[in-house]
Amino acid sequence: DGEPRASEVPASIVPDQQSASPCSECGRAYAAGDLIRFDDYRICADCKPRLIQKLRKGVRAQGDLAYAGFWVRLGAKFIDALILFVVNLAIGLLFVRTFGRWGMPDVSQSGWFFLQAVFNIIGVLYATFFLGRFGATPGKMAYGLKVVSPHGGAIGYPRALGRQLAEYLSGMILMFGYMMAAFDGERRALHDRICHTRVVRR
Repeated sequence: DGEPRASEVPASIVPDQQSASPCSECGRAYAAGDLIRFDDYRICADCKPRLIQKLRKGVRAQGDLAYAGFWVRLGAKFIDALILFVVNLAIGLLFVRTFGRWGMPDVSQSGWFFLQAVFNIIGVLYATFFLGRFGATPGKMAYGLKVVSPHGGAIGYPRALGRQLAEYLSGMILMFGYMMAAFDGERRALHDRICHTRVVRR
């Protein structure tokens, strides 16, 4: 069959000349001009045939996705928070015991700030690794959830990192960024909107 004729490709697919950004399907980053636009999403050349095949069948990729609701995502978040709590508790106890051996039982305020920074870095690395490698953190795996691009593809490490950093913004505004998922048609939280991701059931 080969590449479909121009008349078979929707008019909404046009070359994207904006700045470099990740492919919405596979998550890999590309330079400006190497992506094509489909509505609000950008697709690389490698993902184009698969997307066009879906379009020829009259099916958009996100139509196949079963979006995860607010409460199941909250449960997954609780499991991840519990795992990180245990890890951070072990690191905190080690930190205090180490200071004690040095004859400094009272940890200074700057020491606690340092420890909090370590906790935040661990949280970022935790989410970035699991989302970039598996598409889901252990908490999301427990509930059968996965973080994907708007068309169901992998998000990759760069977008996983950006999503985790954007998640701090969701928490800073009185958790409103998280609660947006309860009212959005595609169950997107604020950080999902910022990074063009979706949380779906596997």
